[in-house]
Amino acid sequence: MTALERVIVMRVLRAELGVGLTEAKAVAGQVLAGAYSGTLPEMEYLARKLRGAGVDAIAARS
Repeated sequence: MTALERVIVMRVLRAELGVGLTEAKAVAGQVLAGAYSGTLPEMEYLARKLRGAGVDAIAARS
């Protein structure tokens, strides 16, 4: 993932989750590592927002 994509991920997370920059960095790390979890509709929503921002994203069941 490029640095630009990381920035885009953090922007989307900040906007959608209402968290600050520090929390967005932590959540982005979890998302990129595949360790962030939630309900399938929540993950689909975030994946849709990320795709809309130009980042390839999928929501998968574990």
